Amino acid sequence: MGNLEEGLRWLDQAGADMKTANDCREAGNFYASAFFAQQAAEKALKGFLYSKGYRALITRSVVELLEESGKIEERFRQLLDYGKELDRHYVGSRYPNFYPSGAPYKFYTEEVARKCLSYAESILNEVRKYLQEYHNMSSG
Repeated sequence: MGNLEEGLRWLDQAGADMKTANDCREAGNFYASAFFAQQAAEKALKGFLYSKGYRALITRSVVELLEESGKIEERFRQLLDYGKELDRHYVGSRYPNFYPSGAPYKFYTEEVARKCLSYAESILNEVRKYLQEYHNMSSG
């Protein structure tokens, strides 16, 4: 499997995670929506980096992946604040000991879910643009 194909495989899963994030928001599971939005952004960025030949991506941090992607394409650096917000929900949305009291789902609102969905979609769109440009250059 080539670099582009591997990147597209990860982007495909990122799209599925975005669908799940949207489905969770619609169902009122705002904590799960925020988590799956973070997952979508993480997988999309890994897809971008895999398309560039990376193979050892151990981090789960959207910020770290944006920083690494920004070394290749400057436009990813503009999304660092989105990554900071999304990274807050990787652990916080799932583990009760993240908050001083109560279960995580009680701290999530539709507004938080919508913000995470918007930020993740912006990251996915940037990756899609790049992979489409890369695909057009390599096939044309």
